[in-house]
Order: sequence, then structure tokens, then C-alpha cells
Amino acid sequence: MRVGYLLGPELRAILRENPEAVKGLLEELHPEDIADVVAEFPEAEAAKILSGIAAEDAATIFERLEDDTQEAIAEEMGPESVAHIAAEMAVDDRVELLSALDDEMSEAVLAKLEKVDPEAAVEVVEHEKWPEHSAGRLMTTDFISVQAGLCVQDAIDAIRRAPEAESVHYVYVLSAERRLVGVASLRDLLLAEAPTPISEVSRVNLIAVAPTMDQEDVAKRLAKYDLVALPVVDDAGKVLGIVTVDDVIDVLTEEQTEDVQKLGAVEPLEDTYFATTFWTFIRKRATWLMVLFVGEFFTSTAMRYYDQALEAITALAFYVPLLVSTGGNSGGQSSSLIIRGMAVGEIKLRDWWRVLYRELGQGAVLGVVLAVVGFIRVLLWKDGTQFAIVVAITLVGIVMMGCVVGSMLPFALRRFRLDPATSSAPFIASLVDVLGIVIYFNVARFLMADVIEAAMPKGGAAH
Repeated sequence: MRVGYLLGPELRAILRENPEAVKGLLEELHPEDIADVVAEFPEAEAAKILSGIAAEDAATIFERLEDDTQEAIAEEMGPESVAHIAAEMAVDDRVELLSALDDEMSEAVLAKLEKVDPEAAVEVVEHEKWPEHSAGRLMTTDFISVQAGLCVQDAIDAIRRAPEAESVHYVYVLSAERRLVGVASLRDLLLAEAPTPISEVSRVNLIAVAPTMDQEDVAKRLAKYDLVALPVVDDAGKVLGIVTVDDVIDVLTEEQTEDVQKLGAVEPLEDTYFATTFWTFIRKRATWLMVLFVGEFFTSTAMRYYDQALEAITALAFYVPLLVSTGGNSGGQSSSLIIRGMAVGEIKLRDWWRVLYRELGQGAVLGVVLAVVGFIRVLLWKDGTQFAIVVAITLVGIVMMGCVVGSMLPFALRRFRLDPATSSAPFIASLVDVLGIVIYFNVARFLMADVIEAAMPKGGAAH
């Protein structure tokens, strides 16, 4: 259970009776728990809580709130109070806060911030010049650095002088022109003797990112090299800031949420479920539902094309849902595996032929396994051996086709610079439905031509 639900009533009572006591109570809680409490209050009461504590403490709480909650509370607090809180935030959180506010409120807060902390306002302007969702927007400028030529003791002293630094895991060694020439980890510094030159404990095989790099690629690089922070450097090699692992976790959560929503055939939501309005949901869901609905028209068209075969052998219709759903399931499995592999960098565009080879093999084996089960089931229903063979062969073909379509469609989308996640399971299922029906009835017409011909009315002819 969230802490906000437990402490909300108690805090409301304290706020009404003795607002000054709130600060002491909040000091006993983790900022994340305090944010849960604040989020449960009406905006006016939440604004009173944050206004009653030091701006430095309020900043650690405010930056943990959802964007819509920040905006609502900021409207109650007013630009000047919000500016004092923003001045205490890390620059990346400060930029994110201003982005969450409407344009008028954001400009008012920035104007107040220029008076409260001109340097903080300049940092906001500098950050906003980088593309949204880039390393430049994600980075913080609060990092620890020392000049090349100093010793380990100097680096440790620099850490002690920077209690507000976003991360103390690394000390960045810079040249006189502020170019990155080395990185020393806190562990290596503590294990080295104080007079040791910093160059002897710093790593020169540097891993850095450009400020324009997409935040998802930054997250992948951070995870690949098992780092807790990455320096952001410009074309000249000068350090602009660092991206820390806590920000990357937020990025990964955001990106994965978008991918899951796309896989469910829903346009990505900007807000949380309950913060999203009713009509926004309608707009986000209706488009894809309409596309899928229209796609199913082709399924009906395919069924009508083989209506004479259905009239001749009515049992054919009984197995349509079973067979097409099997193809959709196999396609959905394949697409999920490939999309995830692409997302984490395991599968590249050039690997399409290897994937095709593997999926064909897997589809064949899985199809045979299901064909055996289907063959036995048809015999138990006493529809005849010939019909059981049709179902078995169809299952092999449909599963192979589902695996191929499900695995190759993400490659096709990536080739045209589209998000592979848009090849959602429902979309693949609709496509496989049509192809599955075509396979099923053609196998039936080939293997049971005599039965269909005999069962047809005099003068009738198959399509």
C-alpha cells in the first residue's frame, strides 16, 4: 500500500491544527514517500505543505511528482514560490518541470528564476537548445572534475567540496581547455595513495555520448558498459555534463511503456492511466481499432471467396477460428521476440536472413507438434481421416507463415525508419487471419476436390 494512503488523513489534521509541525514530520520520511503523501492531497493543501518547508526540501519532493500533479500544484503556489523550488533542483529536473507547465506559467517561473538564481535560469536556456529526448536534455551539469596533472588527494578534496553533485562515483579529468582526458572511479581513488598522480588511476579508454544522441541509445550504452554515469561531450571533446543511471531508469521505463502500449495497438499515452482524459483514450484507441476492423474485412472477403467450398463441406467452418488464431498466436510470439531483441540491440537490421532461417525452422517444428494434436482431435470428432490430414497440413503451413510474417514485419518497418513496435500483435493477427484462411481452403480444395465436387449442386462450380 502506498504511504500516501496511510499518512494522508494524519497529515491533513496536522496541517489544519499546526502547519509548522509538518516539516518535522516530513523530515522522518523518504522524499519518495513524501511525494506519495503530497500526491494524495488536493492541490491547494499540497501547495501549503510545500510552501511550509525549505525550498531545498520541497525540491526533492516536487521533482518526484507526476507532470500533471506538478502543473496543478504550481498553479496554486504561484511563479515566485515555484521559482525558488526550481532553483534547488538539478538542471535536468528543472527543465523537465518547466516543460510540464503550460507556456504562460513556464515563462512566468523562468522570469522569476532569473531574479532568484540567474545562473540556474541560464542553465535552463542552455539545456532547452538540445532536442527533446536527447542526452543534452537528460544531462546534469552538477558533476565533479579535476585538472589533469593533479593527484589523488586533490580529487578526493574535490568530492568533499561538492556535496550537491549529482553523482560522486566518478571524477572526470579535464585538460586546461576542459576536454575530457580521463575518468577515475571513486573506488580507485580510495584504494590509491594520496600523492599518486591522477593520471595513474584514471581510465583513458573513454566512453562518452554526444548531446544530440537519443535518450534510448544513451540508456543502452550505459547498460552495455555497466556504468552509473556517462559524460556528455561536444564535438571538440569538452564535457557539457553527465547522464546518471537514475535518469536512465526513468527513460527505460518511459520507452518500455510506449512499446507495450504500441504492442497492444494503442497510441502511446503522454500521461498516466488515470490522468488521461476519457476522450484522449477514445482518440488513442479508436484509430488502431478502426484499422484492425477494416483489416478484418479482408478476412470476410476471403471467407466469401470460398463460400461454395463451405457450402459443400460445412465442417470446414468449424475449424476456421482454431486455425487462424493459431497463426496469430505464433506470429505474435515471433514479433514480440524480434521487437524486444531490436530494442535491446541484440538483433540488427542486417540479421534478417538469420532470423528468417531460424523462424522457418521453428515454425516447421512447432507446426508439426500442433499438427499431431490437431490430427488426433479431428479424428476424435469423427470428421474423417482425409479431413484430419487437411487440418494437420494447414496447421504446419499457418504456423510457419505466422512465424515468418511476425518476425519479418518488424524488419520491414525498421527498414523504412518506422517503430517496429507498431507491428503489434493485433495487427499481425489480422494479417495472418487472411493468409491463414487462404492456406486452409486451398489445402482443402486440393486434397478434398472430389468430396467438394460431389457435394456441390448440379451445375455448380468451385471458384
